[in-house]
Amino acid sequence: MKIAFFEVNEEEKKEYFSQNLAGHNVEFFEQALGENFVPDHTDFEIISIFVGSKLNQTVIDAFPNLKSITVRATGFDNVDIGYAKSKSIVVCNVPAYGSNTVAEFTFGLILSLTRKIPQASYRLKLSEEFSFEGLRGFDLNGKTLGVIGTGKIGNNVIKIAKGFNMNIVAMDPHPNEEFAKTAGFSYVSLDELLRNSDIVTIHVPLMEQTQHLLNKDNIVFMKKGSLLINTSRGAIVDTDALAKALIQEQLAGAALDVLEEEGELKEEIELLTLNKIPPEDYKKIIEDHILIHLPNVIITPHMAFYTKEAEFSIMETTVKNIKSALSGTPENLV
Repeated sequence: MKIAFFEVNEEEKKEYFSQNLAGHNVEFFEQALGENFVPDHTDFEIISIFVGSKLNQTVIDAFPNLKSITVRATGFDNVDIGYAKSKSIVVCNVPAYGSNTVAEFTFGLILSLTRKIPQASYRLKLSEEFSFEGLRGFDLNGKTLGVIGTGKIGNNVIKIAKGFNMNIVAMDPHPNEEFAKTAGFSYVSLDELLRNSDIVTIHVPLMEQTQHLLNKDNIVFMKKGSLLINTSRGAIVDTDALAKALIQEQLAGAALDVLEEEGELKEEIELLTLNKIPPEDYKKIIEDHILIHLPNVIITPHMAFYTKEAEFSIMETTVKNIKSALSGTPENLV
């Protein structure tokens, strides 16, 4: 069986996949798969991709022998699922590799905002002066955390928040009332959550129903001085609405591990690495994003999942997904 892995550049990963898929013809490509890059030979029967790849109809059609797509992530919005299914192509994901990993990172972002940790570190390195002037934060104890989405990640966020003695409200179209009773929180509407939360954190997948779930019509309901955390997908928040709320100081800050324009930024940076964009334009590419300029915004490069434990879980589940597809009993179908 011919198998192609995209967005793999670490030798450790190549060795793991090669050893655990011995007997198959396995090839690795460092680039993301998409309209900007399709390999010269496309006779693969299985392809494995990460979050930077984008498989639309054109890209899928470029692989005439394709039988299975394995996404090495929980989110699969970068694959045209409907078209793949219409061609009887099996699509699998890794549904639960980072439920605690992303939850922990979420609280890293929350603490970075509430205690101004990045600003303090940067100032000290720049000035070498031990001054905390202007860096006053606020306690999490007694504050209200609004959790949008109570899947595995959202539930772990709630558990951590309870350790900080926070009050919890949550919104989910499929509420887990048993967990709510056990953990001691209540489900409310999205508008009520926005109105009453000191901090709002997002943990829902990107789909048609969640595209711009937070937008100009409801972001205005958020408490003045509240914070927004997004470790899910960038397009769940309308960037223009968020920027306006921050500039007008309705929100005190935001911490974003994902951006709505993330795909476009990655494509531009990829072109740069291929020497199709002059190096002097690199800084301009990054600075084009309005949120990066705002001092009360923390942006990280989609790394909430990135721990050695989570990466091993991704690799392990990916191999299981491929083997199950080969045996005709695919697991973790999307």
